[in-house]
Amino acid sequence: MNMRCYKIEISGWTASFRYPNLISGYQPTLEVPPLSTVLGLINAAAGKFVTYQNEKIGYYFEFDSTGIDLETIYQMDGNGKTTNNSAKSNVIRRQFLFNPRLIIYTPNSIIADYFRQPVYPILLGRMNDLATIESISDIDLFSVNETVEIKGQIIPTFPYHLAGQIQALPEYFTNTFPRKNLGTKPFSIVSHKNGVKSSSIEAYHDQELSLNIFMHSINYGDE
Repeated sequence: MNMRCYKIEISGWTASFRYPNLISGYQPTLEVPPLSTVLGLINAAAGKFVTYQNEKIGYYFEFDSTGIDLETIYQMDGNGKTTNNSAKSNVIRRQFLFNPRLIIYTPNSIIADYFRQPVYPILLGRMNDLATIESISDIDLFSVNETVEIKGQIIPTFPYHLAGQIQALPEYFTNTFPRKNLGTKPFSIVSHKNGVKSSSIEAYHDQELSLNIFMHSINYGDE
């Protein structure tokens, strides 16, 4: 079965997607953004907290190279609820991705329309990773259910068991304070540099870019 989709192409100078459990010390970056980051981009473009029911979203991510920057941070003492308003500076090493490119695929025209006039800035990670929406187009994706190559994506580890870096990642966050993780589970992170082949994944083929796209099923709340 083919799928008519909107294709949203986003680019930037830098990107950085931190490991969820690393708080201090050297900060490496994931080579593919978590699903929660992509859904957060949709929220930023919409200017509101978006909920989903039976939504299909796929995406592909690539970059030219990696680098390491020195970053000044400010550490504050407190008990998790309040601080004493005294901060000390520290310098950490942070890895970043150079010349990132993100492509989002969605059959939902409302989501595509959010990106035509985004309400808030589009960021590929941190607040200094400002991104640009290059184009929005509509294409036909062609179903592929034989052995396919997957790259530049994250795939749920279960039931697909793809080779790749395994990392527990949230799918979404609540609209509360403090925010809470939703749908945290292990994902195989497959960089665009090291594609893997699988016969267990049903994917959709983008003929323009010769890419196979896994569509995530999203269900968080009602509209």
